[in-house]
Amino acid sequence: MVVKNESKFDQVFKVFNYSVLAIALIIVLYPLIYIVSASISDPALVNSGKMWFFPKGITFEGYKRVFDNSEIWIGYRNTIFYTVLGTAINLFVTLPAAYALSRKDFVGRNIFMAMFVFTMFFSGGLIPTYLLVKSLGMVNTIWAMVLPNAAAVWNIIICMTFFQVTIPKELEEAAIIDGCSTTKLFFKIIIPLSAPIIAVMALFYGVGHWNGYFNALIYLSDQNLYPLQLVLRQILVLQEMGSQMTGSGAAGAAASAMHNKAEIAAIIKYAVMIISTLPIIIIYPFLQRFFVKGVMIGSIKG
Repeated sequence: MVVKNESKFDQVFKVFNYSVLAIALIIVLYPLIYIVSASISDPALVNSGKMWFFPKGITFEGYKRVFDNSEIWIGYRNTIFYTVLGTAINLFVTLPAAYALSRKDFVGRNIFMAMFVFTMFFSGGLIPTYLLVKSLGMVNTIWAMVLPNAAAVWNIIICMTFFQVTIPKELEEAAIIDGCSTTKLFFKIIIPLSAPIIAVMALFYGVGHWNGYFNALIYLSDQNLYPLQLVLRQILVLQEMGSQMTGSGAAGAAASAMHNKAEIAAIIKYAVMIISTLPIIIIYPFLQRFFVKGVMIGSIKG
């Protein structure tokens, strides 16, 4: 559609914008298309670089092996459990903390806020954190996956801003005049009006738990507790070992066996990537309208 009285500069600028957007779209879409194609292609063709866009030597062996691999499904089950439980704990901690800090009548509000912000810039470090988790008896338990990161200060600040900007103070005052306690006010009025920020926080925390593997790498040694991302990491390590092994005779036979395992790991790897990202892709469209509204918190007041 051509707009009348559009200057030459505007036309050039529009072409430039469309070009940049098209390039960005290609950059984002190509890895996704490649992974989908690689998941149903011959691993030898993928590793040799002959498959770079469309699938070649189509095979569904990777998906078959994924469905037959109990370790992957155990990791999938663990990841779902950690994500649901961890996100619930995150919301249970973040929302009340943010609401308390948003109230001007909260005694010591500035002190607590300063303490929270301090932790954004300084932390005890990995070793003291591990010793703390170990002393609490959480090593090699599900709690090591959900409690150490029970709340993110940045998310608390975002929620606090939402409560300050979006929730009318007159509504809170009217509820208090009607005899509503602070607890009842929070659960009966504030929470129902906070669906956008709750959806945003659930998405932020949920994606973090779903993709998280570092805590599992540090605190877990029982493979029955491994999340899916750690199982996927083991597959990647196996593939890397197979691609680096060379030799002759018995060593060559061992290298060949490892190379075959690496090819199997490669075909499983792409299939697991597709399966592991599906839940987020499926859930996001339902949260998009809340997400768009939530990320604009504080940009407009009135």
